[in-house]
Order: sequence, then structure tokens, then C-alpha cells
Amino acid sequence: MKITHIGGPTALFTYGGRTFLTDPAFDPPREYTMPGGRVMTKLTGPAIPVADLGPVDVVLLSHDEHYDNLDESGRALLPSVPTILSTPGAATRIAGVHGLDAWETYDVDGITVTAVPALHGPEGADAVLGVVTGFVLQGADLPTVYVSGDNASVELVKQIADRFGPFEVAILFAGGARTVRMDGANLTLTSAEAVEAAHLLAPATIIPVHTEGWAHFTEGPDQFARTFAEAGLTDRLQLLEHGVAAEVR
Repeated sequence: MKITHIGGPTALFTYGGRTFLTDPAFDPPREYTMPGGRVMTKLTGPAIPVADLGPVDVVLLSHDEHYDNLDESGRALLPSVPTILSTPGAATRIAGVHGLDAWETYDVDGITVTAVPALHGPEGADAVLGVVTGFVLQGADLPTVYVSGDNASVELVKQIADRFGPFEVAILFAGGARTVRMDGANLTLTSAEAVEAAHLLAPATIIPVHTEGWAHFTEGPDQFARTFAEAGLTDRLQLLEHGVAAEVR
């Protein structure tokens, strides 16, 4: 399995002979005005421009309602992708999206993709911020891979680990995202919560994404690495250099 972190939540990886892309966000740095006048600020652009991306077989879209997970350039990319998996709500808003309920599966040429629950903040967050999904990938002679999406619930990670474990790879959306809309509650995993998740997902290699590039993230890659070192888990952590393809350890 080879993976390239493009920036934010966006990663390109090969699995079972297919190319997968998580949460496409390819706009340059800019501000987005949200309903109610709130502003989201993107600080860094993608390490690989969307024009240089190459063919993508499957997009795993955790949700479509926030610009840091699907921006204007990412949305323009979707019609060129044969398979787009996301939430049932996303399927009603974007043509070509196949919406999956939690625990529902979808076959991609012998690769089983299962939508798994995620919670974008504290209990009740889905009523405010929308429904989010994660994904589990499985296939014959392939590693079991967890893509968390924007999930802040360690309890949901436990449910997923109990059902599908052991995992070989876990791509965790982290960074401790916070906004005033949710009174400063964490909307994604903090580094400490990611350590808890790593124990549940053992022996998976942990690959953090979505820890940088936006003003509403509070814990960057350095904090993530320090927290894993303090927990004695550095050997299970794989930090990626943006734009550089790496074999998953």
C-alpha cells in the first residue's frame, strides 16, 4: 500500500490495484464565508495540484458540507471519478455519489468498502454539523484499513475495532478541530484521543491527516508526534511528507 498526503484531509493511496482519494480539497489558501457570516480560513494549498493528480478510481468522502473536506476544486473533480462513496445525505446533494448508511458495504472490484459511523464533535453534533462517515477497506490478501473521516469519538473507534480488527493501517483525521459554532468542543480527535484510538486499533500503523492547513485546527503534526512519543507509540506512527509517496510500513 502506497500513500501520498496532499494536505489537510486529502490523501491518495493505492490499494488492491485501485487508486483511492480521501476528502478532495485542492483550493489555494483562501477564506470561505459560511452561513451566518462565519469564516473558514485555509492556510496552505495542496502539495499536488488537482490537474497533476492523475486518474482516481474511488473517492472516499467523509462528508460534503464543509469546505475543508470538499472544496470547490474537489467538487469539480468528482464527475471524473467512477466511484464516489459518502453519506446518504451527500448522495441527495451531489450527482454520482453513492450514499452508504453505517455498516453498509460496497464492492469495488473485489475490494469491500464498509461505511462506519463517525461523530463530528460531541454527542448531538450531527444535528448541527451534519452526518459524517468513516470507511473500512478489506480484500483478499490485503491489509485491513480504517479511514476515520472527521470523527471525534473514541467510543465509535472501539465499536469499529471490535467489529473489524485487527487493523494493519489506520488513517486518522485528527488535529483537535474547534469552532465557535460548537462552543470550542473538539470536532476531530485530539492527539491524546488518537493515542487511545491507536491502542484500540493495534497493531495498525497510524497515519495522521487533517492536522494542519486550516485556522480551526489546534494541534499540528509536531504535537501529534510528541504525544505518540510520550505514549511509547512512535514505532507505530508514520508521518508523511506532503506530496511525497511513501510505502506504508
